[in-house]
Amino acid sequence: MRFAFTDDQLLFRDTVRDFLQKECQPEQLRYAWVNDSGRIPEVWAGLAEMGVVGLTVPEAHGGLGMNEVDLVLLLEETGRVALPEPLVETTAVAAPLLAESAPVEFAAEWLSRIASGDAVVAVGLVGTPFVLDADSADLIVLERDDRLVAIAADKARLEPQDSVDGSRRLFAVDWAYHDAVVLAEGEAGWHAVNRAFDRGALGTSAQLLGLADRMLEMTVEYVKQRQQFGVPVGSFQAVKHHLADALLWLEFSRPVVYNAAYSVAHALETASRDVSMAKAFASDAALLVARKALQCHGAIGYTVEHDLHLWMKRSWALARSWGDAAFHRNRVGLSILGAEPR
Repeated sequence: MRFAFTDDQLLFRDTVRDFLQKECQPEQLRYAWVNDSGRIPEVWAGLAEMGVVGLTVPEAHGGLGMNEVDLVLLLEETGRVALPEPLVETTAVAAPLLAESAPVEFAAEWLSRIASGDAVVAVGLVGTPFVLDADSADLIVLERDDRLVAIAADKARLEPQDSVDGSRRLFAVDWAYHDAVVLAEGEAGWHAVNRAFDRGALGTSAQLLGLADRMLEMTVEYVKQRQQFGVPVGSFQAVKHHLADALLWLEFSRPVVYNAAYSVAHALETASRDVSMAKAFASDAALLVARKALQCHGAIGYTVEHDLHLWMKRSWALARSWGDAAFHRNRVGLSILGAEPR
């Protein structure tokens, strides 16, 4: 079997890449670190207009009705620019979750709002104890004891938490059960939680690929320009070895992530195991690339004035979001031994 992305999927990716490169420059990222929301609202509106935000929303509710194979390339592009928007939570996790598990009328209302870009959904599962962008969300989906519930954001009580990435606004969320709408519970809830977790881990893996790709690109550009002893430092064998190691880890991780997207999109029995392999590979690759990038940049890479730290800190945060590499390796092992992955 030959697996390859279609021309339409690649064209969509290129279109999104062009948009993000114009609208999500490092100066916008720096502003997102200090503004009230940690986001770039005009970028969200542009992505919604292009159909990216509503990509996984069924066509009946105004979305594109596409799946994870279509989305994975776009999320990779959001990683390349370190996009400070809750696209994984809203598009990769919440939209398919609402379509599959929510009461019909409730789903119809929120899916239409997501497709139009009018609604942001935050997600908090057991594996993600703090909720990203809960302060700018319209709806919050939470898990408690294999029960998935949705709460209007204005009904929740938020407590801000520290984050290594200034554009990732994290919150502990408290709420009352009488304010919640139950999406799924019992065995159905358990399976819905697992699917949601898999989609979050997959989306984060794709973003980690993009982050690693951009850090490697930045480092190659830098070592071509930085001179020592009258020659570019990129000509030194030790630097070449660092960059080769980084590229190797990145390129070995990419097909693992794409395979996981295919497994989730087609609901294969191995989907959870494939996602965990992808998250473990992508997390390890991004952390290694960040380390190599910092070493090759030298002292300037440690400064907040240099753009590298924006990508490094996002990598550090995402590598530990939706389960770190150790968690997912253990999950793969349990799957191989016949235990239900979680």
